Amino acid sequence: MLVLAIESSCDETGIALYDTEQGLIGHEVYSQIKIHADYGGVVPELASRDHVRKTIPIIKALMAKHNLNKADISAIAYTAGPGLVGALMVGACIAKSLAFAWGIPAIEVHHMEGHLLAPMLEENKPDFPFVALLVSGGHTQIVEVKGIGEYEILGESIDDAAGEAFDKTAKLLGLDYPGGPLLAKLALKGEPNKFKFPRPMTDRPGLDFSFSGLKTAAANAIRKEGIHLAGGQSTQENAPENVEQTKADIAHAFQQAVVDTIAIKCRRAIEQTGHKTLVIAGGVSANTELREKLEVLMKKHGGSVFYPRPEFCTDNGAMIAYAGAQRFHLGSKDLAVKAKPRWSIEDLPAL
Repeated sequence: MLVLAIESSCDETGIALYDTEQGLIGHEVYSQIKIHADYGGVVPELASRDHVRKTIPIIKALMAKHNLNKADISAIAYTAGPGLVGALMVGACIAKSLAFAWGIPAIEVHHMEGHLLAPMLEENKPDFPFVALLVSGGHTQIVEVKGIGEYEILGESIDDAAGEAFDKTAKLLGLDYPGGPLLAKLALKGEPNKFKFPRPMTDRPGLDFSFSGLKTAAANAIRKEGIHLAGGQSTQENAPENVEQTKADIAHAFQQAVVDTIAIKCRRAIEQTGHKTLVIAGGVSANTELREKLEVLMKKHGGSVFYPRPEFCTDNGAMIAYAGAQRFHLGSKDLAVKAKPRWSIEDLPAL
């Protein structure tokens, strides 16, 4: 069975082809970073319009690249949510229209389930059950996974997601959009212990996260050091190299606080559940410091950590294709276009 997938939840247009016997056939991702960079963040209307322009041409190009036609496709999977409603509607409408025209099912896929199952695209796959850390620009969740569709959220962010906090703090430091990866890169130049930021909500029981206060702590440090930013350039009177080093030190301290906080919560989750397998997925799972910290954690507990390759950490069609293939028998054949900007992963039916 060959599944064509469309991912359009935010600012990447992801298209993929997944065969249930051969595995991933191919995938393409078009990023809208250049479109949104001038605004310092994603503009929903612009994102939707660009999905309209790019989705069909990418589908045609990918199918032609692999010498496939519509008769070869068994089903179409699409991201139904959560995400930007306009962007979701574009993918849903295109998927439903093609499915109707080709006489095949269209399968709605939960975006976060796609991320959660992304490590299954690798040769070394985790076995159920396990604890999953879903960490991205829009979500930070710890989920107990007993099987596909058998999910229990153990903890989640009550305000900013980790990736959102990274991006906002990067903006405070005058870094370009998207700021998260640039902050992580700048942190490599920072000196340890120059700044000390809190590890939010680790002084109390529970697995929920809060990163807005950490972002405020970083903002206060930036203000205290007299780093005033105008158009991304520091206006501080000190030598430029001193300013850049201070920014790197703040970036290092901020990243370390996020990583430590997440590691503490993951340790609690594996101790609470007794599982020896930890899966990390989502855009922030590509962070090298986070991966190394969690690998050390799981080694101490006699377990293993799994994560997708970097290209499958950010939004992509391959993860939607895999999740859609697993849910093929649940695919809807009606013409209803479903886009769910808010959708809990716990509401998914178990396979």
